[in-house]
Amino acid sequence: MTNPIEPACAVEEIEHLWIPMPDGIRLAARLWRPTGGDRHPAILEIIPYRKRDMVRARDERNHPVFAAHGYACLRVDMRGSGDSEGLMADMYSEAELADTRHVIEWIAAQPWCDGRVGMFGTSWGGTASLQASVDAPDALKAVIAVCATHDRYEDDIHHKGGCLLTDSIEWGATLPAILAAPPDSTTVGPRWREMWLDRLENLAFPLEIWIREEARGAYWRHGSVIHRHDAISIPVFCVGGWSDRYSNSVMSLVDARPDMVWGLVGPWGHHYPDVGHPGPAVDFQRIALEWWDHWLKRDGVGELEWPRLRLWLREFDRPMDALDARSGGWVEAGPPSSTTTPLTLHLTDRRLSEVLDAGALAEIPFDLRVGEAGGDTGYFGRFGGLPLDQAEDDRRSLIFETEPLAEELILFGAAALHVRVASPQPGAQVAARLCDVAPDGVSARIGLAFRNLALDDDLDPPDAPLGCPRDVSISFHTTAYRIRAGHRLRLALSASYWPTAWPSAEAARIGLSMGVLTLPLHRGPPLLLAQPLPEPALRRPSSSTPLAQPPLERRLQTTPAGVRIAEWQQPFASLRYHATDATFGYEASARHTIDPADPLSAESLFEHSLRFERPDGVAETHCRVCVTSDAGQFRIDGTLTVTWNGEVVFKRRWTPETPRRLS
Repeated sequence: MTNPIEPACAVEEIEHLWIPMPDGIRLAARLWRPTGGDRHPAILEIIPYRKRDMVRARDERNHPVFAAHGYACLRVDMRGSGDSEGLMADMYSEAELADTRHVIEWIAAQPWCDGRVGMFGTSWGGTASLQASVDAPDALKAVIAVCATHDRYEDDIHHKGGCLLTDSIEWGATLPAILAAPPDSTTVGPRWREMWLDRLENLAFPLEIWIREEARGAYWRHGSVIHRHDAISIPVFCVGGWSDRYSNSVMSLVDARPDMVWGLVGPWGHHYPDVGHPGPAVDFQRIALEWWDHWLKRDGVGELEWPRLRLWLREFDRPMDALDARSGGWVEAGPPSSTTTPLTLHLTDRRLSEVLDAGALAEIPFDLRVGEAGGDTGYFGRFGGLPLDQAEDDRRSLIFETEPLAEELILFGAAALHVRVASPQPGAQVAARLCDVAPDGVSARIGLAFRNLALDDDLDPPDAPLGCPRDVSISFHTTAYRIRAGHRLRLALSASYWPTAWPSAEAARIGLSMGVLTLPLHRGPPLLLAQPLPEPALRRPSSSTPLAQPPLERRLQTTPAGVRIAEWQQPFASLRYHATDATFGYEASARHTIDPADPLSAESLFEHSLRFERPDGVAETHCRVCVTSDAGQFRIDGTLTVTWNGEVVFKRRWTPETPRRLS
């Protein structure tokens, strides 16, 4: 481990302050700033994850470090969350985007700020930072977006290629449990209970909207920077991890705006890079300070001596649930479109070949067991859950593969699949996997893509009936991956991928009559990083102590009736905060069941519980969501229970039904 960065100044901390919004609502903030009364650049993080408890330890890995190097740092609770006033109806609402701009303007006007503001965050906070970079306020000079999505429809947790992800259901159970937690009486004052009850009475259940909005449409285009990348007006540093599908935004945005965007992608999942797993992790705070110093202290004067892209070039790892470190190495590069050459491979007679062969293709199998080796998606940063050996899923799929490679291939960017298909079911779906197959037959998943055949190539409902057969384009996420000589590249196609994606309403028959796979290959050998990335420094906040950290448990079983059950459980884990005399704990579980003979038997059940122990009492929130479907509609059954000192103060059940129009 490297030594911590030496602090440049002493820091004072203000546990709570109010930031007024134009409509009279106040947002709650925690502030760290250099002592002495001078004016400094400011750095903002605004998220709904409760500054007082839920991610307090994570906040303390970042903000005090930045403050000790000459920045005023604020962690703000979004409207309707944590200690902030108001209500939250949905993610990325107009009110949320407007609040962020008002907060930036308020910060720039404070006597302790020199008028220059940066913004950063991970996940929701990273996406909010990306959104703020579009036609940015004058005071906002640069952002860092970690594990952020630039496409809310394709690259978020809701839909992919027009197929509903069961991750959407998990988040539908998690978000209400977070927003139902009470403000803190110590910071908010005696109005905390009144605020809490008002929040509960008006609590939204946005899962219904997320499932109902099956196509891309205006709902998902809103807040998706991919559709407005030309309006990015300030420098953006995008950070991702290959084990997290949000990483797709990094190479995509660098390619779209090489004048404004720099990128870093490591091997880790949905984490800040200093605690990235699988490793190797890197010192995020040190790298971030280089960025902030350049854009906030030096106003971007001089050259930022960074490559446009710094990437962990992955290689084959034997698939397993968890890896401490990925094989590969750090490389640097320019935008993918300027550093790659396409390789066209034809799908013919179960082979991937540069030579077009007129041999007949086949039908894409529908087998609801395909996907059992898919692992977690990586969206939620759970330990493990990496894709397992794909060989069994491959055997149940239609596969095409190369001969053993005479020379290595370096994939660098987004592969694309173009196929001609025919299906009598308009809502049929295609799941496509790229796999690296070792000489002994072990199959490691490189990429995963979906396509709902009811949608056009823009993932919108077509203006006119789609032809049959028809040509379809399917894009994989960007990647940087070295396939070794002697290995095979395999493309596996299936008509379902449960439990990652909700299956079509009936067993789909999809005929495949033509196919081309286009691979972006790096031109020449990749450049190793000229300047090594710093290893993470040991920065464990002394103000908190883990009390219980039991491991996550995963199981796959088959009942005597043949029903397949995939489930995981995170037993209760907790963390004690000494400064606030409070403890935060949580537990969660998932259970996916399906009869492989009946796609309408699919059921996903998620439960998420939070516990907040503080000097004045104990609050618990528990949200349970179960989703099923028939041929015509989705059925959602959600229950939220909230207690204070063991007594129920609020309970609500949601039972909406929403039509299945496209699946």
